Amino acid sequence: MIQRIHSLLYKPTIVLSILAVTSCSGPSESERDHLVFRYNEHSNIPTLDPAFARNPQIIWPTNQLYNGLVQLDDSLNIKPDIAKRWEVNDSTATYTFYLRDDVYFHKNKAFGAKETRKVVASDFTYSFDRLTDEKVASSGSWVMQNVASYRAANDTTLVIQLKQPFPAFLGLLSMRYCSVVPKEAVEHYGTEFRRNPVGTGPFQFKLWEENVKLVLRKNPLYFETDAEGRKLPYLEAVAITFLPDKQSEFLQFVQGKLDFLNSLDNSYKDEILTTTGQLQKNYKDDFYLIKGPFLNTEYLGFFMDSESPEIQSKALRQAINYGFDRSKMVTYLRNGVGIPATHGFIPKGLPGYETIEGYDHNPALARQLIAQYKAETGDERPEIVIGTNSQYLDLCEYIQRELQKLGIAVSIDVVPPSTLRQMKSSGELDIFRASWIADYPDAENYLSLFYSPNFTPNGPNYTHFKSAVFDSLYQRSLTLSNIEDRKVLYTKMDSIVISEAPIVPLFYDMAVRFVNKKVSGLGINPQNFLILKRVKKEK
Repeated sequence: MIQRIHSLLYKPTIVLSILAVTSCSGPSESERDHLVFRYNEHSNIPTLDPAFARNPQIIWPTNQLYNGLVQLDDSLNIKPDIAKRWEVNDSTATYTFYLRDDVYFHKNKAFGAKETRKVVASDFTYSFDRLTDEKVASSGSWVMQNVASYRAANDTTLVIQLKQPFPAFLGLLSMRYCSVVPKEAVEHYGTEFRRNPVGTGPFQFKLWEENVKLVLRKNPLYFETDAEGRKLPYLEAVAITFLPDKQSEFLQFVQGKLDFLNSLDNSYKDEILTTTGQLQKNYKDDFYLIKGPFLNTEYLGFFMDSESPEIQSKALRQAINYGFDRSKMVTYLRNGVGIPATHGFIPKGLPGYETIEGYDHNPALARQLIAQYKAETGDERPEIVIGTNSQYLDLCEYIQRELQKLGIAVSIDVVPPSTLRQMKSSGELDIFRASWIADYPDAENYLSLFYSPNFTPNGPNYTHFKSAVFDSLYQRSLTLSNIEDRKVLYTKMDSIVISEAPIVPLFYDMAVRFVNKKVSGLGINPQNFLILKRVKKEK
């Protein structure tokens, strides 16, 4: 197996000795390896404070360190976490949570001689106060924007009242932003709480050499058990390295020095996957592949306030949607990892997906719509410019080739990711490549991109799409607690978006995990979160 990758550039990597940070004496590292889960994070982790858990590289380790009121299972069902049960009064938009009384914070010197204490309801009011404190400047403060008040009725009862009904609120509370943190530790460490995290999660902080290694240890006080009553987690430690180069990360994985690989980079995708998205046979003895829907829609967006006649023309926007084959794009450029976006904007994995007919490859209809555009505008040479970053250049070049066959001249403007985000937000790009990863598991999160009060920079409506009918349906959906009732409105809203074509849906993403066969219990979920409390490793 290793011989197959001899052509890849080998770069020196860091070999992490977990034995040095887990014990001073005892079994050798190889004998203890089955107790340590190892993965690589090729982006920097700037903080371990859940108030700033805005992206996967922060969410993954903080998932191991913290708990909230509720959690999601792998099917995105809301499950108890520190709250063992809750009641919802729809008429007053009031949520009453009844907390467990056996949850303890990680042992830490911030608590003094006792080293820990139980979590009480007032810890959540403190954590929410901190989330909305302007001095903290949390990236998650928006989570509380619809909350009118919250209070601790007693040590095990928390009451939250919303300003208005918001059916997705429980899903919002599952976000890492809403984790409980202890006042003692935050005040003790001050700004250094970012690298001295104290939570309640299955693992606790042990060691962090920034950009080199991060080690978490099993929390012996953790409250959850498995179906047989055994305490979680099973692992003794989690070890994270920070190799920035994905080829080096791949080499570490195939050599057995990492337990799983989450990324699919162009440098090795053909090496490990077939064109149909299956594991290459040379790797099947040592690894297995897990795939599933990922709540991420990749798309092109049109800036609807542009003065360009091409952007203003619904006919041309629809022609672009019909002008290329999404299935071929996913097969040949993504090795089958993805689902062609031929329905709506809502991705697979959420209620509302696959209930409407979207755009498929139809070059004849595309030519008719282009002819209609020419007749309406007198413009015989339609031209467009697509803004993207280098990671998605191959997708945009494929679309460019296909549209040019139909008579639409396409230029591609490649800019750095940070520049693309800024230009997209300020309306400087007529057409931009973008993606929307769900903040919380409700289709409302996707449809909020087309609600007119959310025009950027005040919200995520990057296209500046506006429809009075859409806005009315969106507002009405917020008053419905029953998901089946909301689903009907979600479908209508998604249909409006597809008909008016302010976007070009490309594909619905898939989460892909390559896992060492020694590992079991890892699982996968549509948010692609890393949950390690039920993971086991064989010797």
